[in-house]
Amino acid sequence: MVYLLYDLILLLAAIVLTPYYLWRGLKYGKSRRGIRERLGRFAPESLRRITGRKVIWVHAVSVGETRAVVPLLRELKKGYPEHALVLTNVTETGRSVAAGLDCVDLCLFFPFDLSWVVRRVLRRLDPEIIILVETELWPNLVRQAHARNVPVALVNGRISDRSFPRYRRVRPLLAPLLKKIVLFGMQTELDAERVRRLGAPPERIRVTGNLKFDMAVPEIGDGELARFRSLLGLAPEAPVLVAGSTHQGEEELLLQAFEVCRAAHPALRLVLVPRHPERAAEVGELVRSRGFVPVLRSQCPQNAAGEGVPVVIGDTLGEMLRFYALADIVFVGGSLVPIGGHNILEASLLKKAVLFGPHMNNFKEIAQLVLFAAGGRQVDDLDELVAALTDLFGDREQRERMGRAGHALIERHAGATARTRSCLDDLLGSGR
Repeated sequence: MVYLLYDLILLLAAIVLTPYYLWRGLKYGKSRRGIRERLGRFAPESLRRITGRKVIWVHAVSVGETRAVVPLLRELKKGYPEHALVLTNVTETGRSVAAGLDCVDLCLFFPFDLSWVVRRVLRRLDPEIIILVETELWPNLVRQAHARNVPVALVNGRISDRSFPRYRRVRPLLAPLLKKIVLFGMQTELDAERVRRLGAPPERIRVTGNLKFDMAVPEIGDGELARFRSLLGLAPEAPVLVAGSTHQGEEELLLQAFEVCRAAHPALRLVLVPRHPERAAEVGELVRSRGFVPVLRSQCPQNAAGEGVPVVIGDTLGEMLRFYALADIVFVGGSLVPIGGHNILEASLLKKAVLFGPHMNNFKEIAQLVLFAAGGRQVDDLDELVAALTDLFGDREQRERMGRAGHALIERHAGATARTRSCLDDLLGSGR
């Protein structure tokens, strides 16, 4: 009865959301393929890539989770080369990042969690195992997989301060679902304790660490970086502030801080990378309202931008680390407004001094570790942002010291991929 009600609620949501997806497709030029895949209808040519092979199905909701799981995907591909790796995402941006991964055999949109849709997808993919990243607990997927004797594992699991009280309120419904999951690879001891209190069997819980500490350092040579600067119209010696994964309400504050800092550093340049690229036009209008003429990354042909561009708007996917590589200072968005923050370790990976706001609920532990290691600073408002930027742009040695400290933190906490892989090997080795 509970699952019937759940299906009815989701069906109503799907009816409401389908026109929205179609509207977005028309507005932003997206393909309608996403709707079909969310209903479990896959193109035959796509499925031919995995026909006759055992399937490992990995699900990561969006960009951050997809990037975090890449080292694990590569390890699985190395350890199980005959298997087909299928990666699903909920968001279009996550799906775009997934499409660029050479270790993945098939990328799909995650299906609506309706019982009949999930059954269809399980029949078509016939996975040997399903791996959910972080807290992607979909009741019908877990239930239907259990009915088909397909093990479901949770990796890089976390339960935030905000989510835990909500989960506790529905513990009588959640606990039976958790008993159908065969592995809980949790980020911290606190996450492990929380999932145990929600009803997960203790013998299935492991503390494996955070996969985000195992991100691979991108190979960006000096020559490539110089060409990228030239492409964006950034002079070779110009100091650069890169603001990544920004949300509505943050760009205005960053532009105000940028104006103040330019008074002391006239050569300063700003790169704004909104979390959702479709907001680029909106952000561009905001930049113009402040008296600057922005350049869109997507409209930067080789060497055509000159070297006088004050503001660049990053409206492409998959280039965040390239943008960060340009930076003298990185600000990570979703944190000056109550979004919950984004992954600040990407900046530390490239040895960059990193700033972030007070709203880091989704990355609370990482933020605390970075602050304790002196690899970054938290700013609570515009005044503190201006003060931090003024201080750091005036002290190169301090910036570089912060970058090295953040990178050393990552090295100290690496190893989650190997621990998670070991747990999954036990499941894959034992079969169904």
